[in-house]
Amino acid sequence: MRSKGLKEKIGRVEEKNNDYNKERGVIKRPHRNRTVVAAFIPLVVLAVMIFLLFSPIFQSFINSGIPLPEVAIEKIEFREDPSQIIAFIRNVGPTEITIAQADVNDRIHAAAIEPSKTLSRLSDAKVIIPFFWNPAEPYEVGITTDDGTRFSKTIEAAALAPNPDSQQIIFFAVIGIYVGIIPVMIGLLWYPFIKSMSRNKYNFFLSLTAGLLVFLGIDALVESNEIATDNVSSIFSGQMLIVIVTTISFIALLYASEKLTQRAIKKSLSSTEMTSPHSSYSDSTATSSTQTRSNVNQRQMQELVKPLAISLMIAIGIGLHNFGEGLAIGAAVLLGEIALSTFLIVGFTLHNTTEGLAIVAPLAKSRKLMLRRLILMGVIAGAPTIAGAWIGGFLYSPIATIIFLSIGAGAIFQVVYSIGSWVLRPVDNTDNDKNKKIVAVNIFTIAGFAIGMVIMYVTGLLV
Repeated sequence: MRSKGLKEKIGRVEEKNNDYNKERGVIKRPHRNRTVVAAFIPLVVLAVMIFLLFSPIFQSFINSGIPLPEVAIEKIEFREDPSQIIAFIRNVGPTEITIAQADVNDRIHAAAIEPSKTLSRLSDAKVIIPFFWNPAEPYEVGITTDDGTRFSKTIEAAALAPNPDSQQIIFFAVIGIYVGIIPVMIGLLWYPFIKSMSRNKYNFFLSLTAGLLVFLGIDALVESNEIATDNVSSIFSGQMLIVIVTTISFIALLYASEKLTQRAIKKSLSSTEMTSPHSSYSDSTATSSTQTRSNVNQRQMQELVKPLAISLMIAIGIGLHNFGEGLAIGAAVLLGEIALSTFLIVGFTLHNTTEGLAIVAPLAKSRKLMLRRLILMGVIAGAPTIAGAWIGGFLYSPIATIIFLSIGAGAIFQVVYSIGSWVLRPVDNTDNDKNKKIVAVNIFTIAGFAIGMVIMYVTGLLV
């Protein structure tokens, strides 16, 4: 009581002091202004340093040498009616350049440059070379600047660039269906087989799923690195872009997955509590009973909702990966680097069938699963292949391909994390005195993970 009264007296004294200061225009402010000023000091120093770097004195030292030009030939297309070769170039050097001439197989040819032969830093242009080319033959296209520096790009097998007409659209759609949708749907047929398995066998297939996905994620990163090395100028730091996009994708999808799971659990619990009969006991008894029932329901909902959320994220991750795969297929047709034979399509089909298995494995212990929902997940995983093939074939961009492959890699690694946490989750143990136990890593999980990666490697040899 005394401490309470003392606090009240101190409070009244402080209020009087504040009123007294306000009447005389004296207002005590925190040191916020001083902190804000201190925060701007490093920015001011940095701005001064940048200003000095661009000053004439510093520039005289920096420009003492001769800057070398650098031209990136990002894409080469072969057209007919009229027969011509089109090179898409970009100035990635430090200074402005002027294109002097173009050549094919070391022979100079007349060329039209649009929009201008003079390119400022990072600007692009289109070099149109009238040339009668033959399909499946190799060609080297060279671009020479006005200072005599030559840059070239080699195409192993010339192929007609796809045009966005109905025939080409249908062609890429059929390829996407064969490579993406059909294999995933075939893999979904594993659901009844996995559903009848014991706990250890179920964990085996979950770990096998993780192995499949880890292989897909690493494959996406390797493919992204190859594209960055072969088709992206060093000025864009393709490898660092891969790391940044993959990391952001992993964190963002991990957050989205947790929010999706918690929201579904809360929604299910709310509907359960609304339909359950009210207890007629006293308030304390009813509160205790409600709390106990809520804890049990939350564990049950976790068992029901979590596998569904994991499978949905697996479908999204595989869909993003397949979108990048479609980009690569469309670009390969555009650049004439591969011939899409029946054997290649069969190889992709066998390789991607395991993706459907990855989707159904977490759902195997669900009490009820609608067929419509399972098919929807298969479409989410497989259909992006079609869109990727369209974009890769008609609007190829190495930067966009790297970004989407990296997003897919981040999504896949997020799913692997979710699967790992699900395998090692606390579960009810009726055969033991303890209420819960942790499912430890055992021979089933280790073998499943290893076999999953081996399967993807072996089927990948057919592609």
